[in-house]
Amino acid sequence: MGEEGTEGTIHLLCLAASSGVPLFCRSSRGGAPARQQLPFSVIGSLNGVHMFGQNLEVQLSSSRTEDTTVVLLVGLEELTNIRNVERLKKELRASYRLIDSFLGDSELIGDLTQCVDCVVPPEGSLLQEALSGFAEAAGTAFVSLVVSGRVVAATESWWRLGMPEAVLLPWLVGSLPPQAARDYPVYLPHGSPTVPHRLLTLTLLPDLELCLLCGPQPPLSQLDAQLLERWWQPLEPLRGCLPLGTRALPAGFPLHTDILGLLLLHLELKRCLFTVEPSRDKEPSPEHRRRLLRSFYTLVTATHFPPEPGQPEEKAEEAIHRAQVARACYLVLGTEEPGTGWRLVALQLGPRRLLLLLSAQSPTYGLRGLATHTLHALTPLL
Repeated sequence: MGEEGTEGTIHLLCLAASSGVPLFCRSSRGGAPARQQLPFSVIGSLNGVHMFGQNLEVQLSSSRTEDTTVVLLVGLEELTNIRNVERLKKELRASYRLIDSFLGDSELIGDLTQCVDCVVPPEGSLLQEALSGFAEAAGTAFVSLVVSGRVVAATESWWRLGMPEAVLLPWLVGSLPPQAARDYPVYLPHGSPTVPHRLLTLTLLPDLELCLLCGPQPPLSQLDAQLLERWWQPLEPLRGCLPLGTRALPAGFPLHTDILGLLLLHLELKRCLFTVEPSRDKEPSPEHRRRLLRSFYTLVTATHFPPEPGQPEEKAEEAIHRAQVARACYLVLGTEEPGTGWRLVALQLGPRRLLLLLSAQSPTYGLRGLATHTLHALTPLL
């Protein structure tokens, strides 16, 4: 994997590990696919570095980080045992939209947090009941309701999916062009990397899709209008889900007027709520708010907060160090004087971690109290 940035452009280059042959190259600039692709000379240079390192028994995994990626729509066997490079390159085209959505300025954050992007529907119990009944009638335990790439409701089996597929599946659905129904073969990087499953999707309303993960059965034709009408009529509870695509929280949920964006994570359930919709009439723009919260999450996770719950047993000295780690922190962009810059505050209580982006009017001495009050209000939702 090669990745580099030039003048705001991100390039992602995938090379075959055995030969160094380029499999695909994707470029993004300002959150959108870039017209200017990675120059052939750079691709050739990376290939040359790969071949030079291979002769010295050194493997080049990335020109920037040590991270690697397994594509959801291509099996692990096809990626590790390449028999026909041209055929693999053709198969990888099915993944381009998914890859581009990761390189672009997405409204989701699961790629960074490794938690499933969720929303809180106004009639959650009613939707959950319909979902469970439909799953039983359809003959599969893995069913979810997804709006704009975020999970509205899901069966218990769907929630038990491992990482990264629990994040990738709804993200994939959100990245695909609108379609009334789909029968999509997918590989599960954790659960089934060599044998494909079928991802069936049915559009109930624009941007609101019913997703089923199953084996050979049921055929898509079996999920007829009569079955959908039985479990998903009337449509009023579903219509209430449509505004949640970017808002995440139910309409009328009380938030302090200084809050410009929030990220709530449940580190044990691996779910999160992410929105930059509050107070849209104020600066900065939604795109800027997302970038600020993503950067702040990276900062506090790397430097301030302890390992996530459920980590392996630690040594005694590590346990002592954990006891000294802060449970809250804040960052002021600009001066600390009210009315200038923005404030970012993070708070962790038990398995929940809350990050807030606040307006310049919010005084620094009140940040922890505001974050604590907001976390207590959000706790019943996630």
